[in-house]
Amino acid sequence: MRVTAPARLRGKLDIPGDKSITHRALMLNAAAEGEARIDGFLDAADTRSTLECMRALGAEIEQVAEDALVVRGRGRAGLHEASDVLDCGNSGTTIRLLSGLLAGFPFLSVLTGDGSLRGRPMGRIVQPLRALGARMSARADGTLPPLVIEGGTIAGGQRIETPVASAQVKSAILLAGLAAEGATTVAEPSRSRDHSERMLAAMGAHVAVEDATVTLTPPAGDLQAIDVRVPGDISTAAVWIVAATLHPDADVLLTGVGLNPTRAGVLDALREMGADIEELESRTVGGEPVADLRVRSATLRGVRIEGEVIPRAIDELPLLALAGTVAEGETVIADAAELRVKESDRVATTAAALRALGAEVEERADGLAIGGSARLRGGRVEAAGDHRLAMLGAAGALIAEGDSQIEGADAVGVSYPAFWSDLERLGSA
Repeated sequence: MRVTAPARLRGKLDIPGDKSITHRALMLNAAAEGEARIDGFLDAADTRSTLECMRALGAEIEQVAEDALVVRGRGRAGLHEASDVLDCGNSGTTIRLLSGLLAGFPFLSVLTGDGSLRGRPMGRIVQPLRALGARMSARADGTLPPLVIEGGTIAGGQRIETPVASAQVKSAILLAGLAAEGATTVAEPSRSRDHSERMLAAMGAHVAVEDATVTLTPPAGDLQAIDVRVPGDISTAAVWIVAATLHPDADVLLTGVGLNPTRAGVLDALREMGADIEELESRTVGGEPVADLRVRSATLRGVRIEGEVIPRAIDELPLLALAGTVAEGETVIADAAELRVKESDRVATTAAALRALGAEVEERADGLAIGGSARLRGGRVEAAGDHRLAMLGAAGALIAEGDSQIEGADAVGVSYPAFWSDLERLGSA
């Protein structure tokens, strides 16, 4: 895709549904008792992977509108062994959460995905799920997909301490805990996004949270299906928030953005840098805080981004690095080694993308050091099969001098199929 910086960015965008919440609404309602409607469903490649996996396991899911599904759950007894391998596509959320859910079922499941997913680390879920009693194996000595899950008896009263703050790992353990007799506790080094905890509690599980420690006690019977209205995805909105902040003539309204505090680190970091982000019409949607965001051009200063904000902004760190390229002074992103095991090595691919646009970037083991006050120029950005990198390249191109070319632009279909049409709308208003 070829992108040229527009003279101005103007307009209003309705932000597509949150990918993380869509996955969980599908998976948990399929394993629950009763009928539930999911409005604001994100129809993208990753969420389609979860949908098709749940159908293969016996769930009845009907699409009743462009962004609405009805899930008819029959409890845990309604799920059965799939007749084929479960294909999770490119979705790390699908394979990790589904592994946890299936760990307590008495049947065989084999989970795999595309070439990228088969290279992503799975030891981080295999080890704790085995510790809970699940019988499972994986390629490369239990570290890479495909995953083979034979089920097992999940022991209650267990406490698992995870070495990294990861909502996918935490959620896999909690979902396995639904099959336990007694409580399951997960302790993280810092708190990760809490969509699973919120939804499980709403469906009848007892969830206790203390700092970065979560304890789940399953309900006496099945989870109860709940209607879900999915808020807009802050990771999707972040592309436009950063682009509008950096563009010299921008005024953009983003509607229905989910502002869960465990996901809003990108806003905290940008405001520390000096961004002009106004929250309007604050409200609660499906148990999640939501607001419309008005974003206008701003002059930024370099900052150090590290510590507890990292897991709250993990998917937006490449965009924060882009913001750092034009900020006054150096910006450092640290404590972010987790970026290296995403859909691509996002430390390396982010550095390469920003250098292609003329930025000065130093790659470090756990993050990046970004020289500020750059005048970005058009370049050739490789998405490396990563949807976040394709959108990063486009956001950079919106403020660069000259034309830019985004190679592998179709990667955006994983999370944001309408991305390129929305970009054209903002740039032509």
